[in-house]
Amino acid sequence: MKLWGGRFQEDIDALVLQYTSSISFDARLAPYDVAGSIAHARMLAECGIISAAEGRQIIEGLESLASEIAAGDVTFRLDDEDIHMNIERLLTERIGPVAGKLHTGRSRNDQVALDMHLFARDAANDILDAVKELQGALFAKAEQNLDVIVPGFTHLQRAQPILFAHHLLAYVWMLDRDKARLVHLLQQIDRMPLGAGALAGTTFPIDRQMVASELAFSRLYENSLDAVSDRDYILELLFTTATIMTHLSRLSEELVLWSSEEFGWVELADRYATGSSMMPQKKNPDVPELIRGKSGRVIGHLMGLFTVVKGLPLAYNKDLQEDKEGAFDAVDTVIPALKLMAGTISTMEVRRQRLATAFARDFSNATDLADYLVRKGIPFREAHAIVGELVQLAISKGTNLTGLSLDTLQAKSSVIEEDVFTVLDPQVVVEARQSRGGTASSAVKLQLALAREACGIE
Repeated sequence: MKLWGGRFQEDIDALVLQYTSSISFDARLAPYDVAGSIAHARMLAECGIISAAEGRQIIEGLESLASEIAAGDVTFRLDDEDIHMNIERLLTERIGPVAGKLHTGRSRNDQVALDMHLFARDAANDILDAVKELQGALFAKAEQNLDVIVPGFTHLQRAQPILFAHHLLAYVWMLDRDKARLVHLLQQIDRMPLGAGALAGTTFPIDRQMVASELAFSRLYENSLDAVSDRDYILELLFTTATIMTHLSRLSEELVLWSSEEFGWVELADRYATGSSMMPQKKNPDVPELIRGKSGRVIGHLMGLFTVVKGLPLAYNKDLQEDKEGAFDAVDTVIPALKLMAGTISTMEVRRQRLATAFARDFSNATDLADYLVRKGIPFREAHAIVGELVQLAISKGTNLTGLSLDTLQAKSSVIEEDVFTVLDPQVVVEARQSRGGTASSAVKLQLALAREACGIE
């Protein structure tokens, strides 16, 4: 008989049971459900709502059950619908009818809210650790390649030369914002919902603060309706994971490009690549490709939960069962993505020789020629037009700006002198950008020092 079946006169339809049951996915909440139940039982005994002996019996039964769950020795049943009722049945089988007193002063509505808070807190901390690991890998690779110059792009067209370290550090700072979002998320999770009951609180003299303290929450939900219906923290978890996956997807796209022969900037380690079943020469960047692809499902989970909650009246509705699978999958997707990306970055080889010739037929020093003319007194718009004409001339000759003779350059502007060829050297172009946040070696070394301190990189 269902624990809620007293007012029902017929059995639930088998398809309804299958459709509404959540044990197939919320079984992973079992450790949190047991931890919350132990804290609740201890509070019930302390407040005299159940006897001390009953409290000890319930807690000992739950602790025994927790050990069996951790060992994988427990089978959950579809007939019991969800993790809460499965735990209650298993506890009843161990200690008898006294197990029924555990549910005094609480509902599955505030119980599942507590379970999800505990899950989200652990998940956020695990993601935070994985973000730090990837930051460290990017930072180390940047530090190792401080002297490597690569083309910088806008619109995926060559724009200006930059240090490879500068490019990698951009992702370190992106991830640092992700860390800040995770810290904020942990603050939002830090509210204890148990004691809200189904929606209106309870008639029993419970001590919610005692439960909160035992479970390491610093705050309570102060409104029982809000406590059982709030899913903002899961939306924020999904937004944060979607943002992280978006950042990883952008980096993945660049790794796919950089490891192609057309770019040839890096070679991925064998252990982070795969081959072709037909073409023996292939080394495929499957890890970044899959990370790029899986970003879509995490973004989809965020949109899915927004759609679920947007029209729900207070308080609890069965729709909120849909908060779990997306949250679980998002966490299960982002953590290995972060770890795999950290491994991919730390083991990839930067192809220095290939990059040494990257600017052989390149116009990414054109802005510096315009700036050179400006320093000679020519207005920037006029300088821009002069350089544009020189670029077109070089293209027609099959060369670049440094391939044009001094006479050719002076034919367009008499202020150009022989020192222009020094100005146009890619190393000089890079080192000229010494403004804070720029790509010059001095600026990037400062950035490394700032990142080390701000990001807590050892």
